[in-house]
Amino acid sequence: MERQRLDKWLWHARVVKARSSAAALVEAGHVRINGSREKAPGHAVKAGDVLTIGLDNSVRILKVVAFAERRGDATAARLLYEDLQGRRE
Repeated sequence: MERQRLDKWLWHARVVKARSSAAALVEAGHVRINGSREKAPGHAVKAGDVLTIGLDNSVRILKVVAFAERRGDATAARLLYEDLQGRRE
C-alpha cells in the first residue's frame, strides 16, 4: 500500500476515536499536509507526508511512515508515524 485516505489514516493512527471524527476534523480545516490546508477527507496521504493536526487545545505534528489495513492497538498505531514535536534540527 503506497497511499491511504487521510481520514482512514488518522483513525488507524489513533489520532481520533472514530473515522467520522477524522473526516469532520479534516472538513473543518484543522489538518495540513506538508503545510497546505486540506479539507477533503478522501485526500490520499503517502509515506513522508508531514501532517499538522489541530486538536482541541494542542497541535500534533506527525510524519507518515507506514499504513495499516486495520485499526490496531496503541502500540501498532505508534508504528504508523514519527512524532516531530519536540524534535530539534
